[in-house]
Amino acid sequence: ISKRDAVIFNFFFSPEINDSEGHPSSSHQTLKGTSKWATSLESLLEDPEGVKRFREFLKKEFSEENVLFWLACEEFKKTQGKKQMQEKAKEIYMTFLSSKASSQVNVEGQSRLSETILETPHPLMFQKLQDQIFNLMKYDSYSRFLKSDIFLNHKKSEEQEETSPEAQTSAKRASRIYNT
Repeated sequence: ISKRDAVIFNFFFSPEINDSEGHPSSSHQTLKGTSKWATSLESLLEDPEGVKRFREFLKKEFSEENVLFWLACEEFKKTQGKKQMQEKAKEIYMTFLSSKASSQVNVEGQSRLSETILETPHPLMFQKLQDQIFNLMKYDSYSRFLKSDIFLNHKKSEEQEETSPEAQTSAKRASRIYNT
């Protein structure tokens, strides 16, 4: 990662954004659970519980392979060493992209990779296909997920936890601790 990329990353993903006086910005709240998932597909995919619920939803829609492929590509980008990359690239190809794939994803025909590219793998070799699948999920499955019983029931249970007497008591306790 270059110094420039690190600066950009820190700017966009800084855990706390401050106003001009150095105080935490009120417009930057730390959202959790379903509130965070509802902001974007990216936010959903950053949360392991969100991924779990989204997979559960996609399984019911018979399209779980999309998120599995996307996750496999994310993991592949972190792979070190040519031999390991070749192995993982072949595994991704055989699982998701080959005409005989067990969990074939629906990508444009001309975008498919041939097996020959697997000999010289690189971290972004699946990026174009991963982007296609991401957009498919973003503009199709994700909006249905936000209206699904899986999402709505999880949201409802979160809201019930927040209004429970135990949650209010611990919030008051925390308030007393931090305001003394």
